[in-house]
Amino acid sequence: MFERMMNDVNPRVAEILDAALEGKEMSIAEAERLLGAEGADLHALLWAADQARREDRGDDVTYVVCRNVNFTNICYVGCSFCGFARHKHQPDAYVHDMDVLLGKCAEAIARGATEICIQGGIHPQKNHHDYHRVIADIKQAFPQLHLHAYSPEEIDWGHKKSGMALDDYLRWLVEAGLGSLPGTAAEILDDEIRRILAPRKLMTDRWVEIITSAHSIGLPTTSTVMYGHIESPRHVAAHLGLIRDIQKRTAGFTEFVPLGYIHERNKLYNVLGARPGSTANEDLRMVAVARLFMRPHITNIQVSWVKMGHKLGQLALQSGANDFGGTLMEESISRESGSEHGENTAPEDFRRLIREIGRIPVERSTLYKEIARFEDPALDPRSLEHEAPDAPPAAAAAI
Repeated sequence: MFERMMNDVNPRVAEILDAALEGKEMSIAEAERLLGAEGADLHALLWAADQARREDRGDDVTYVVCRNVNFTNICYVGCSFCGFARHKHQPDAYVHDMDVLLGKCAEAIARGATEICIQGGIHPQKNHHDYHRVIADIKQAFPQLHLHAYSPEEIDWGHKKSGMALDDYLRWLVEAGLGSLPGTAAEILDDEIRRILAPRKLMTDRWVEIITSAHSIGLPTTSTVMYGHIESPRHVAAHLGLIRDIQKRTAGFTEFVPLGYIHERNKLYNVLGARPGSTANEDLRMVAVARLFMRPHITNIQVSWVKMGHKLGQLALQSGANDFGGTLMEESISRESGSEHGENTAPEDFRRLIREIGRIPVERSTLYKEIARFEDPALDPRSLEHEAPDAPPAAAAAI
């Protein structure tokens, strides 16, 4: 049966996949071709990515116990894909004071969190001192927490207000307690696309400058892509190439996170005519191509369960991904654009979902240090209440 499927695989696709599994670096043009794979080509791609995942990361599936904290939703940048931002006079606009933020951190620690992810809108009255104070006050109160905070857009705003050199500004935040940056605000790193998505947002060169400056002072970051809107495979492949080139120079990315566009409640779809988000096949292709294209430079490929949902996330974990992301505890940005997959995944639910696909749950830190392994379900009784049959193989469910 496998031979029958392979007879239907395009010879050029088979050649690209064989080379990737042998450790040859994939070209941008080859990635572009795989991002359009369908039928038997798609089955072969998902199988190859799963093989590469096993070679790169084994059968562990990691997750982090974390809480998102959005300190304000007031923002005037005007990104067309955003449903989160509010103007200050809207009735549901907010700016949380430090007591609220510290309370959220205390609640997160009580639920086992090791990380707080802090992001917010670009509030016109906030400056570098505000960003510094949030970090410093939380770190002083809860020194055990890893603070994963501030997108490059927020760093850009605070840096411009500070008058400091960029490296010095980042060091100032690190000294206050900043542990890593989320590599968000990337969307598609192509200014032709960015001018449509968010013409007032930082452009590609500035995003790269901030990320590489962070890496140069030893401040790690994640990396992301947002797909499923107005981009083409050409744009995505070039984006992947830029991320990989940065990683080859700096080794500062901890992971790569594909983020499917959520379309329901924003201007990009409702006014500008973007596609209504990614398809299931597109989600799985994105994860699989990321695994094969980024290796060996980035070997942690994360599933965004908020974007995909748990079940498609399980399939993605069988198509090249090795990380299920974070518990989050609260999530506003995707929810406000229309995501219906919830705001929290409890650790025991992560472990159940991971066991359902025959893999080993591992709690990790933000920087991928192992915190706890859960190889024996008997030592994890809460998850036993939910044990279910194995999920179907990814390749069989993709089409």
